[in-house]
Amino acid sequence: MTKDHNDSMHNAEQRGPMRQQPSRDVLVEFSMTPLDKGPSVSRYVARSLEIVAESGLDHRLGPMGTCIEGTWEECFSVIQACFEAMREDCDRISTSIKVDYRKDRQGRLESKIASVQAKVDRPIRT
Repeated sequence: MTKDHNDSMHNAEQRGPMRQQPSRDVLVEFSMTPLDKGPSVSRYVARSLEIVAESGLDHRLGPMGTCIEGTWEECFSVIQACFEAMREDCDRISTSIKVDYRKDRQGRLESKIASVQAKVDRPIRT
């Protein structure tokens, strides 16, 4: 193939309806806690959860963190937004981030739990 043909095909891929949506292949569990606001920080967690919800990403709140599913860029953009909001009125913030990338799967917030549940053949508390 000629260079012009390759360029033409590349441009068509970028602009045409056949362009694929990015695969949401990353699960990220994160927790972000202000260390200078006393023993109860739920109002800061709630504020971050609003940012997560507004992102449109599938997410689950757990007792020790929040799990979100999306692309690498989407997930870390949300985490950055949560950090920026928290640092407006917090002088010290502890953040923990755990990432699970899997190229060939999405919808894992549900499917990972369902897979284990099927193996133990009973409901699992989540």
